Amino acid sequence: MLQDILTSLVREEGHHPIRASTGREALDALEREEVDLVLLDLMLPDMRGQEVLRLIRERDPDQVVVVITAYSSIEGAIEAMREGAFHYLPKPFKNEEVCITLRKGLEKRHLTLENRRLREQLDHRLGFDSIIGKSKPIQEVFELIRLAAPSKSNILILGDSGTGKELVAKSIHNHSKRKDGPFVTVNSGSMPPDLLESNLFGHVKGAFTGAVSHKKGLFEAADGGTIFFDEIGNIPLDTQAKLLRVIQEKEFMRLGGLETLKADTRIVAATNAHLDELVAEGSFREDLFYRLNVITIHLPPLRDRAEDIPLLAQAFLQKYAKENDKQLSSISQAAMELLMDHAWPGNVRELENVIERAVVLSSGEQLGVDLLPSAMRRPAATDATEIPLPAEGVSLKEAVTEYERQLVVRALRASGGVQKRAAEMLSVKPTTLHEMMKRLGVTVESVAS
Repeated sequence: MLQDILTSLVREEGHHPIRASTGREALDALEREEVDLVLLDLMLPDMRGQEVLRLIRERDPDQVVVVITAYSSIEGAIEAMREGAFHYLPKPFKNEEVCITLRKGLEKRHLTLENRRLREQLDHRLGFDSIIGKSKPIQEVFELIRLAAPSKSNILILGDSGTGKELVAKSIHNHSKRKDGPFVTVNSGSMPPDLLESNLFGHVKGAFTGAVSHKKGLFEAADGGTIFFDEIGNIPLDTQAKLLRVIQEKEFMRLGGLETLKADTRIVAATNAHLDELVAEGSFREDLFYRLNVITIHLPPLRDRAEDIPLLAQAFLQKYAKENDKQLSSISQAAMELLMDHAWPGNVRELENVIERAVVLSSGEQLGVDLLPSAMRRPAATDATEIPLPAEGVSLKEAVTEYERQLVVRALRASGGVQKRAAEMLSVKPTTLHEMMKRLGVTVESVAS
């Protein structure tokens, strides 16, 4: 019997089949169970297969349905494809053909569910404002923001370039008592000292050549709000002394002026430099460092929060697809694996640039490997001559075991800890993967930590 053959094939592939003899039984089963893929015969005793397909698709538009049809009714299969069927299998079919179709259909289903999950998580706005993440390092940052934002203390944000320091500063402002006041950014390293001081404190008419009128500075513009110093380690020593006075006395004078003005501003500073080293070198004032370093927030590099990459990538995909009027809605499994494996020296900013580029160059509904930069698609060298071999030799068995362990760990991370999907990525049965994990001492918890 055809149903017995298909049941056996599904079991051999490591899956749990649910049998139904009529269209109504199938629809009832779908109401009770979460089903990844439906094998639907168009010839049913109680109703047309096309009608069952329509009802299935109404219930879940993303449901993967493979229709089975006789050669004489290929037209019906084509009609089913137009109605949203994933594929069709003409009778008689080869067992291997069924297995290949199952694997492709399940891969599509899992990718759809993963993207749906990511969208739902984004809809729940994980994090603060535009900061996205669920990893332990970024959650610790969120907790610090929650605790520090309502205070009056100055805050120092440390992190590599591209980690999102300005987003954290804005989040601190938005969750503070000053949220209704202005948020002013100072690009500390992008202007010469005289111009920086003029921008910070303002100037009076005639203070220097070209000063044809009075001008308010950024501290006045930030009155009642927050002033954010980006890359504060680049500020010259003379300007540091004047900034220290603002912090200590809450007052300043315009360049060339004599009037003392008040500054009701909160200072949030950020840097990718080691300020303690700059203090030791004498290029950064120690007293200013301690005034700024009341509360310190360390932003982790993207490589230390890899589990946030799918969330961030999906968020950037939605953002730039909307901006560029593209139909792109998902990222292929192979492309996501490359994103997960990349070191991201440019951190979140680099990831955003990669996704924006891919969206602009896309013409379909899915971001595939071909849309990623060639450097990311280039396979790692596998020439044995490039693998270091100690003079004392190496245990081949131990080396192979360690390589096997790394592959299992990478598959589990890329699949978000879903063992069934990780098994598919490694082309093994779920039971085989479970045995490998047990033998190698790998657990889902250890991979996620």
